[in-house]
Order: sequence, then structure tokens, then C-alpha cells
Amino acid sequence: MGCTHLGSRLQPLALCFAGLGGAAGAGSPCEKACNPRMGNLAHGRALRTETACGSHATEPFCAYAEDAQRRCKRPTCGRCSRAHAGLAHPPAAMADSPFRLPRTWWQAAEDALHETIQLDLEAIFYFTHLILVFKSPRPTAMVLERSQDFGETWKPYKYFAANCSAAFGLEDDVSRRGAICTSRYSSPFPCTGGEVIYRALSPPYAVEDPYSAEAQAQLKITNLRVRLLERQGCPCLPAGPAPRPPQPPPPLHYAIYDFIVKGSCFCNGHADHCVPVAGFKPVKAAGVFHVVHGKCMCKHNTAGSHCQHCAPLYNDQPWQAADGKTGAPKECQSCKCNGHADTCHFDMDAWLASGNRSGGVCDNCQHNTEGQHCQRCKAGFYRDLRKPFSAPDACKPCSCHPLGSAALPLGPRTFCDPSTGDCPCKPGVAGPRCDRCLPGYWGFGAYGCRPCDCARSCDPHTGDCRSSSSDMTWHNEPPPFQAVLNVSEPIWGWEDEQGFSALRHSGKCECKEQVLGNPKVFCGMKYTYVIKTKILSAHDKGSHAEVNVKIKKVLKSTKLKILRGKRTLYPESWTNRGCTCPILNPGLEYLVAGHEDVRTGRLIVNMKSFVHRWKSALGRKVLEILKRDCN
Repeated sequence: MGCTHLGSRLQPLALCFAGLGGAAGAGSPCEKACNPRMGNLAHGRALRTETACGSHATEPFCAYAEDAQRRCKRPTCGRCSRAHAGLAHPPAAMADSPFRLPRTWWQAAEDALHETIQLDLEAIFYFTHLILVFKSPRPTAMVLERSQDFGETWKPYKYFAANCSAAFGLEDDVSRRGAICTSRYSSPFPCTGGEVIYRALSPPYAVEDPYSAEAQAQLKITNLRVRLLERQGCPCLPAGPAPRPPQPPPPLHYAIYDFIVKGSCFCNGHADHCVPVAGFKPVKAAGVFHVVHGKCMCKHNTAGSHCQHCAPLYNDQPWQAADGKTGAPKECQSCKCNGHADTCHFDMDAWLASGNRSGGVCDNCQHNTEGQHCQRCKAGFYRDLRKPFSAPDACKPCSCHPLGSAALPLGPRTFCDPSTGDCPCKPGVAGPRCDRCLPGYWGFGAYGCRPCDCARSCDPHTGDCRSSSSDMTWHNEPPPFQAVLNVSEPIWGWEDEQGFSALRHSGKCECKEQVLGNPKVFCGMKYTYVIKTKILSAHDKGSHAEVNVKIKKVLKSTKLKILRGKRTLYPESWTNRGCTCPILNPGLEYLVAGHEDVRTGRLIVNMKSFVHRWKSALGRKVLEILKRDCN
């Protein structure tokens, strides 16, 4: 804000309050720290006093003034009566326009030895300075006080006295800078038009950032009052040279032209405009056209009557007041809720866990999502990869068959894989929905499907064996369901021509397995690759089979470059019983030792290969044999 210049009958005065009202710069749309327009907080509000002259009956009064030599001028006398508008001097006269109506004033009752003037505000405001212009001589002693809790408690801003030590037992700031009492504004001269001025950020309270905690503790008010404790007359000199007979002492009273409370709406640097607080109706006053209102129109993604917290979806970082020194707006940051929440809250534990980068936790995730950021489909739903995750229908309900689906290991409910929608199937059951028997199985029911007692396949409904056919279609069994939701590894997609591997529980596949016995025999097989792999699926190609695997560890490779990840194994032995040997079941992990076909770049599996279900102990033993005995 610039300086507020007070002229007219007020003594020339320029009061500057740096930081408020100008932090964002002239014409700024509040891109940086900003503050609403300042004004007189007394405008549009009722000032309360203990008395007013003429409340019960007409009161005569006289006012005295002095010339430049402090000789008494002719007194101005009149009558005061609340019953007649032209003779009334109510408290509202202190809060009208000092420029348009400079000759109106409030006057206390003649018998009022003490008086209190109080301004009650409807919200918290920022108070910068007070200007009192007295019609009567200024009091010998008075105190300015403020409340920050709507009058529950009061704290002094400043004591004013002709003698601070005698009146309050305090030091005078004329002799000790920063003292809470001053004698600067307690002289009886001038006998009319004398001012009392208080600046809220005068020493020792000067601060660089008007939105800092220190500044707020000094500037925030809900109520302001001035207690007039001791009145005094005008000690002007007699006007004529000849002595006059003694006159009765003139009646004393308090009288004030203007009560100017400069301040602004309190918005923590996050607003440049305010509107009326709900239920507040300004008091009409002559010549007053601008009222300082108390509800902030918040910017910087903040909210609240004073922009004192972040807007509902902007709590990813702790709220901060703007920086009035640097102009930094300290905007609230939006939470990352993927379009599935309307509000979020700040969580300190999440903030610390993220290294002070993100503390927002989304509230009431919608559209069947869950998580801190509504970042995953909740149990019973899966992600539709054809839609962006921010779409309201990105999470689809699982469609697992109630008979063929297995329950999760950790509970009685059946859920699909939240990444793919595939369901966990009971033994012998296949399909993304677990709604049919695997080839070689029959009798779909509550306990899954039973193995066929046939060489190849049987009728899935009756179990009757089918004749062999060269063009029979095989299907694969889906990989086992991963119970850890949303941590699923990529799997091979479901196709019309789906893969198949050896019948899982059938005794019809009689394959002779290699046994890990004498290390010299294992080394003598001269295996050119040894891997740990997970079987994904297998496909019948007529003359041979292809087994899709995911290699998890390479214990040995010779001429071919074998990397972890997806690869294909080629079983050589396709028996007349309709299965691969050695047996490789989808979803299981194996230790496979075999031979490389350098010409075709294939990894071969045959009856000479060493294939066993993976166990950590087996892996360590084979690795030890490779290092110790096979070199």
C-alpha cells in the first residue's frame, strides 16, 4: 500500500504501512502475495460508548480554544440533546466521513469522569494504526487495548499519560525507545483538534513480513477499545490585561471529532478482495461509501474466511501464509487423485515418508478406486486398459464364475487380478472367468473339474473319451492368481487358439525324469544352459511344442546370449500320449538344464534334460556342482 495522506482539518500526516496492500504490485491479479484494500474499520460499524451528552436532559456546554500565544479565545457554548438531531452528539459522529463532515463530534456526558469507546468487529481484521482527533483537550491518561477473541480477553497496545510513571508506573518511550507508555499525546494543547496516533508496527514491533506469525500476533484484532481515564481542561491564559473577578471553573467533558481505525481484511496474503461476512449489515453513516468487509475471496488455491487453509483438493503440501517480504504466494498444491476424489487432506506421516514432497491423501475415492491417490482399482474390480485411468469407468467389476473361481488365500471372497481381470481358478478349471474345464478335465462344478481317464481328452460334461484327432485344439491353463493386488507381472494374452501344457494331475503322462545324484553324471550330460524359469503357457504346433516361459535367473549359458525375461523353450519329445516330456506345468517354477541349438538359436528340452520344480536348496546345489565339478 502507498501512504495514506490525511489533510483537511487533520494535521498533515502520512502513514505508510509497507507490505500490506502493495505486496503484489499495482494492478496485480494476485499472482504474488497480495492484500485487500485498506480503509477505516470504524466505517459501517457501530462505535459503543458508556455515555453521550443529552441522553436524559438537555446539557449546556462550552468549548475552549487558544491562540498562537496560548491566550484564551472566546468560548463557544451550546446545548446538547439526544432528542433533537441538530443538537445530538452520538458515538456515530466519530465514524462518519472526516472530510465531508469535519465538524461533527461525539461528546460524553458532563459527569463522566471515565469513558470507554469500543469497536466490535464481526471477524478477525488486520489493524495498522489508530488516529483520534479530540474536540476537547486530550486526556491526561488513557489506554488503547485490543482483543483477538471477540472480547474474551484484552491486551494493551499502548498507554498514554502526561506522566507515565505517576499514572501507570511505566517508563516513557520519549526517554526509552520501545516503552509501552508515551507522553507524546497527553498535552492539553491544542485545546481542540489535538491528535492521538498509534502505529501497530512501531518499535519494538517492526517486522519485514506482514504475514509472519510475529506480525499476525501484533496486528490481528476482533475488538478495539480506548479507555479515557482522566480528563483535563484548557489551561489557556486570560485574554485581557486587567484582572477579572474569579469565574467558576468551566465544565469538563470528553469530546472527539474522529475515531479512525485503519486496517484491512485479514487474508494471509492470499486475497486482494473481500466481501461481507454472512449476516453482517453495515451501519449507514453520512458520507461513508466504502466499508472494509471481512470475508476473503481467496486465491492461490486457498480457502476459508481468512484463506487460512487449502482448498478441498489442494492439500498435497502444508498450508502456508504468503511471504510478504519476497512476494512468494506460497500456493497450495493439488493432490494427485486421478480424477476420482473431490477432496483430500494433508497427512504428516505421508509427507515425511515422501521426503517432504507429497502429503496429500485423497478422501472417499470414487469410481471403485482406492489408495492414497485413488491410484488402483479396489478389490472386486480390475483396470480396463482401453480407457485412461482417470475415466469414471476405468475400473470394471470382476466377472468371475461363482463355481469355477477360487477364493483368495487371505480371505473367503473371490477377486480377479486387478490388472488384467483374470480370475483365480479351482483345480482343472480354465478361462479368464474360470467358467470351463481345462482340456483333459471334465465335470465342471463346485470342486472344480476332474481329470479325464483317457489318453488325450474327454467330453467336458460327461467324461467320455474322445478319439484322437490331428487337428484337435489345445487350451492353456491360466497362471495362478497373484493374491497381492495390483502387483501382477505381465502374462500372455488370451487368444482364440490358446495354449496347453502337460495335463497337470493326469497319470497318463509317464515321463522319465533325470535324477540329481552323482555330480559327475550331471556334468557328463554337458548341459549348455541352466536356468530358473516360470512356465507361462505351451502351444501345440503339430510337429513340436513351444513353451512360453519367463526366465528369472541364468545359472549357466554357453554360446547363446540368455537374458532374464520372456523366452520360448522347445521340447523335442512329443509323446503319443498327448503331452510334453519333461512335464512343464503353467504357473510353476522349474530349474531347467538343457542344450542350446546354436544354428536355430533355440533352447532345447528333451528326455536328457534335467527338469525339476524349483527350490532354493536345489538351485544352490546345482550352482555349486557347476562351479566345483563341471569345470
